[in-house]
This record gives sequence, structure tokens and C-alpha cells, in this order.
Amino acid sequence: MSEFRIHHDVNELLSLLRVHGGEGAEVYIDLLQKNRTPYVTTTVSAHSAKVKIAEFSRTPEDFLKKYDELKSKNTRHLDSLVYLLSKLTEDKETLQYLQQNAKERAELAANAAASGSTNFSISSSTSKISLQELEELRKQLGSVTANSSVQQPLELTRKVLRDKQNKKNSGQPVPVFPSWVYERPALIGDFLIGTSLSTDTTVPIGTLPLASQESVIVEDLLYVLIGVDGRYITAQPLVGRQNRTFSVDPNLDLSIKELVTRILPVAASYSAVTRFIEEKSSFEYGQVNHALAAAMRTLIKEYMILITQLEHLQRQGLLSLQKLWFYIQPTMRTLEILASLATSVDKGECMGGSTLSLLHDKTFNYTGDSQAQELCLYLTKAASVPYFEILEKWIYRGIINDPYSEFMVEEHELQKEKIQEDYNDKYWDQRYTVVQQQIPSFLQKMADKILSTGKYLNVVRECGRDVTCPVAKEVIYTLKERAYVEQIEKAYNYASKVLLDFLMEEKELVAHLSRSIKHYFLMDQGDFFVHFMDLTEEELKKPVDDIITTRLEALLELALRMSTANTDPFKDDLKIDLMPHDLITQLLRVLAIETKQEKAIISADPTELTLSGLEAFSFDYIVKWPLSLIINRKALTRYQMLFRHMFYCKHVERQLCNVWISNKTAKQFSLHSAKWFAGAFTLRQRMLNFVQNIQYYMMFEVMEPTWHILEKNLKLASNIDDVLSHHTSFLDNCLKDCMLTNPELLKIFSKLMSVCVMFTNCMQVCTASPFLPSSPSAKLPLCSSILVLRSGSYEPYYLSSSISAAELDV
Repeated sequence: MSEFRIHHDVNELLSLLRVHGGEGAEVYIDLLQKNRTPYVTTTVSAHSAKVKIAEFSRTPEDFLKKYDELKSKNTRHLDSLVYLLSKLTEDKETLQYLQQNAKERAELAANAAASGSTNFSISSSTSKISLQELEELRKQLGSVTANSSVQQPLELTRKVLRDKQNKKNSGQPVPVFPSWVYERPALIGDFLIGTSLSTDTTVPIGTLPLASQESVIVEDLLYVLIGVDGRYITAQPLVGRQNRTFSVDPNLDLSIKELVTRILPVAASYSAVTRFIEEKSSFEYGQVNHALAAAMRTLIKEYMILITQLEHLQRQGLLSLQKLWFYIQPTMRTLEILASLATSVDKGECMGGSTLSLLHDKTFNYTGDSQAQELCLYLTKAASVPYFEILEKWIYRGIINDPYSEFMVEEHELQKEKIQEDYNDKYWDQRYTVVQQQIPSFLQKMADKILSTGKYLNVVRECGRDVTCPVAKEVIYTLKERAYVEQIEKAYNYASKVLLDFLMEEKELVAHLSRSIKHYFLMDQGDFFVHFMDLTEEELKKPVDDIITTRLEALLELALRMSTANTDPFKDDLKIDLMPHDLITQLLRVLAIETKQEKAIISADPTELTLSGLEAFSFDYIVKWPLSLIINRKALTRYQMLFRHMFYCKHVERQLCNVWISNKTAKQFSLHSAKWFAGAFTLRQRMLNFVQNIQYYMMFEVMEPTWHILEKNLKLASNIDDVLSHHTSFLDNCLKDCMLTNPELLKIFSKLMSVCVMFTNCMQVCTASPFLPSSPSAKLPLCSSILVLRSGSYEPYYLSSSISAAELDV
């Protein structure tokens, strides 16, 4: 469980318990994180915890009924919750607090109800309803609602499922049974309410002798056991999802009636199983439920053979009621288990992996009952066949074929081309995701590896290479989880190696990173940047709207050919990109992603001032699939931020060096003029030292050591997720240590760079002026902006009048 989820749950619990003040949620969160241990569910611990709570509860029957209901719905972590509650029953102090809290909440609810009832006063003439009458009315309304929705839900459920599946498989509609299959109830095999075995007048059974009563009842039971009403035993209409009940003629002899009531549960189980088979055989309920229904149908056929043999004995007069009870007993247990499974799947609305989880848990829980466990094992193996076929295609070939949304991995329609366009694109994380409720409990531990295995192979397949795992074996359900673990581990290791080798060797990932990305974005190629900045300096000084991009592209091409970068085989992938906003705005936009401020920042104007080419300039890089998984738009944006940061520093350094060169003319000035320049020379040298040192820090103390760590980690990486993690970690560390994750620090640094640029502009104007003062008190007529540093402030003062040279000496 993540720290965020723990924080949310603790706050929710404190809110429910109305705990205010105190030390807050942080103390409890720290305690939970320090002391939490994984809970391993066992049958013994779950059963003992359930018994303990039942003994402690005032209404144990209600608790056990609710527990069985949740268990039948395959509720996850139910046993963990029950175990926790059993531990709470042992803590008297906690129990006392909870009881007091419950009492206070009940009083608040009663007060709220009382205040609410005053707003809706009832006239004295209106009769009052007692609690007993209100309860009876509630039951009647519930039964009416259940009766009115007996037929509709099945049709509605099938339609909802069909629409969902057709939406997912737009090109391949899901097949459906013709309407007459559902319109002819006689085809179902279950009881037809309102029909009778014969139109002949039924002789009152009470008037018959005991032997005749037994003979007639045996015949009735043989019909009832195959879903047909008898003369004296009839099925009652179903209410909701209740079990089938029967009506037996009250005039029947008590001794015979007692034996009949023992046999009728078999008919009830048969009815439940038959309804389940007919319902889940529809295509809309998925392949797993269809396979389970087919396996149950096979067992029902064996049951029908038994009934046929008993009918043959009955015709010969060799079948008594006692013999029928004897022959039917072995089948009773089988049908009881089948009916229990059918009811559980139906209540839990299980499909796919959730059905297999329920079957696996039932199989495991029948440990000690070999017959029941063998039956559940047979059903689970049969139901898991279609699921394992999907699993095999996924882990052995990287193909997902899941038309009914039953598999644990879900595919989303995402375009891989957007990796190079959208900064916030999450193709790798969201193209294939795990659906928690569809993970079979016996594959829970391997879910992440199953997801990664198919993703790795799928990437290679999308590059036009057909891959098939050489260690592929058929996956067969078994209670021994080691068999699954070994097969999935082998498939995972193969897929990891295939994709990693494909990226590293065939697609030359490391070469792209070290020979192109590092050289250009991290300014590792010194002579190339000298040539490039010499060629483009005048062009980049223009406003960004006046720059001709094709001219910059041509100058970039020329700089690449004239420098050692000419040997780079990937140099043609380098492109020019003029950003619509400055570096600080870009950083704020990135930090605002998936926050409340995102919309406001994105909709704002790119910048209030006109950007120069130097402020907007950046490189871009063309990356093809599958390298775009690693060098995606998010990674490229981070590289661009680092590049823009260092590129502007390099520009400021060149400007300061140009001032130093132009200041050589001060040698020909008179002594007074040279003294006037002395303070400016000192300031220029300090600025140059600062800029050069900050560049040295970023390049040789941040990027270079971090790059060596990245190279070392890439050699040790065993799968593509490790490569992604190491590459992201490298960029995050570089951005953080280069002060690019803190907007406030970046603003301060930007101001310092602006001061340096304005100083260089001022000095260029001063040295280029035809008039130079002969004394410190002389005036300097400057029409351009001059930086004045007063009282430690770096804000520029724009002056249009003349100022004295002495005023500049600060």
C-alpha cells in the first residue's frame, strides 16, 4: 500500500471516529509504516478469526450470513479484515472507545432525525404506523420489487455486457444466440411454473394405500429430479436469487413425506445448476464462464444417465423410495457443490479471472475432502483453459486476444507516435494496464511480471519482428503455484533479454545517448558549439518572430560538417526548435502538469515580452520507435531545459569575453579615462568568474559524474523498466542539482544573468562612444539603457539623460 493511500485511509478513519485535535494523522501514519507486516491468509487463521467474532457478536447468525454472502461474492481481503476485527475484540480499551463513539453517533443521528421530523408534521387525523406494520410493508415492497424484476435483469445484463463488448471490439461484433433461444422456456431444462405433468384428474393421494402412495411419489420424484413438476410435488416460483422450493401434497403419509424432503434438495440443486448452465452458456458472459458451464453440463449428463437407469428400474417395479434414496445419495454431494459454485459465481457477478479466483479458493478450502476437492479441481481446470490460452499468447508472443474483457491485462487505444509530441504522454504505463479484479488469486504474485513480459514482446512485435518464446509450454491449472512461477519466470527472462538486446544492439540506444544526446544537449562537443555560435550569433540576437528557421537549419548543418560532430552517424536527427516561452515559463508549465494551476498556466500568454532568438533557442531530436520509449517527449523536454540553461550561460560568457577584448582599447586612453574603466574591469572579471564557475559546476560536478553512474547502471540493467528508471533518475538528478526544479532559485539566477548581459551592453556602448571623459567629473551622454547598481539592488535604471562617470563608480 502506498504512503498516499495510508494517509487517506487514516484521515478517513479519524473523520469517521470524530477524532479532532491531538497529534494528527502523521503520528499514526509513521507508526503504521514502521510496524506494518504482511498478513498471510491461511484457512485456519481465517476460520478461527470468524469463530471468535461470531462468539463475540450479539447476533452471530447475522454475522455468519453476511460473511458467507461476501465470501460468495469473492470479496478481496475479506479474511484480512476479519482477522483485524478479531484482534480488536481482544483490546478492551479500543472496544470501550468504539462503543462510546457508536453511542455518541447514535445520539447525534437521533437528534437529527427528531429535528427533521418536526419539519414534516403529520396531521392528527392521520393514523400512525407501528414498527411491526412498517417492517411488514417493507418486506412486501421488497417481494414485489423482486417479482417484477425476475425476467428483466437477465435480458438487461446480457444487453449491457453485449454493448460493452461490441464497443471494445468495434470491428468484430460479439456473436449472440438467436432470440428464440430465450423465448422458448421449454428448452431450458428447468421447471415450467404453471404446467403439470398430465391433464388427467389427479386422485387425492390421501385416499391411496401406503404402497400406492410410495409408488406414485417415486414416479413424481423421478420427474422432479429432472426439472419437471409431478402430480403431488410441484416447484414454487423463484423470488429473486433464492433457491428452488417445492410444495408437497399435505395429505401424503408422514413417513414417506420425511424421506421425500431429504431427496428434494437434490432437485433444488439440479434446478440451480441448470439455470446457471443455460445463462452462462451465452457468449456475453465470457469464455471462462462458458467453459465452466460446459464442464457442469458434462457432469449433469452423468446425473441424467443415473436418473434414466432409475426410471428403468421403476418401470420394472424394482425401485422403492428407500432404494431411490440410496442411489441418489452419492450424487447429492456433487450437485450440492455445483449449486454452491453456481450461486457464488452468480451472486458475485464473476467473469474471467474473478471466476477462477472463486473456483481456486473453493478448491483450496476443500482440502481434506478429497471428493469435493477433486470435483472443484476438475471444474477449475476446465474453466481455466480459455484464460490460459489468452495468458500463453500474451507471455509467449506479446499478443492479447480478449474479446470479453476477462484477462488481467487490458489494452487501451493509444498511439505510440504521441510519445514524441505530448510531454505528459504515458504510453508505456497506460497502453497496457492490470485489471485487479480479473487477476486470479493464484497468479496475484506474478501479475506485474505477466504484464511486463507481454509488454516487452509487444514492443518487438510492433517493430516488425515476430517473436515466439522458445521455452513456451502449455499452462495447466494446478494447486502447486511453483509450476506457474517457473513458466512465467522463464518467459519473463526471455522477453526482457529480447527487448534489451534489441534496443541496445540493433537500435543502438547507448550510442544515441552518448554520441548525440550528450554531445548536443549537454554541450559535450566544444568545437561544434564554438562554430555554431560564431555562425548564428547575429541571427539569434533578433526577435524570435524575425528569425528564419530555414537559415538556422542551414547554419546548423554547416556547423555539424565543420566540426568533429561530422563523424556522428545520428547527426541528421538533430533539429532546431524555437520555443514560444522562456525557460522559467517552461519550467512552471512542466511543474503545473496534473495540478490545479495547469489550466491557468497553459491558457496564459507565452510571455509578455518579445523573446530574442537566444532566449527561445533550443535543439530538438528525432527519435523513432522503439527508442522513443526511453527518449520520449518527457525526457527530451528535460534535456531541452538543461540545454537552454547552459546555452544561455555560454552566451553570457562569450559576451563578457567580448567586453574583455573590446576593453583593450582602454590602453590608448588618458590616465583619468583609464581610472574610470578600472571599476568596470573588476566587475567584468567577477562576472566572468561567476559564469565560468557555474558552468564548470554544472558540467563537471553534476552532469559528468551522474552520466558515469548512468552508463554503469545501463550495463547492469536486466530489463527495459530498469533502463527507464535509471534514465529518469539521471535527468531528475541533473535538473535538481542544476537548480532547475526550483522556480525561485531559477528566477534569481536569471536575474544575475540579465545583470551580466546588461552590463556587457553598457560596456560595449561606452567603449564604442566617440566621446570619452577627460576627468572623473565629466558627463557621459548615453541614450541607451545603463545599469546602475545602488544599495545592493540589481534592478536596471533606464536613463535618457547624461550622468557623471563618478556616479557609475559604485
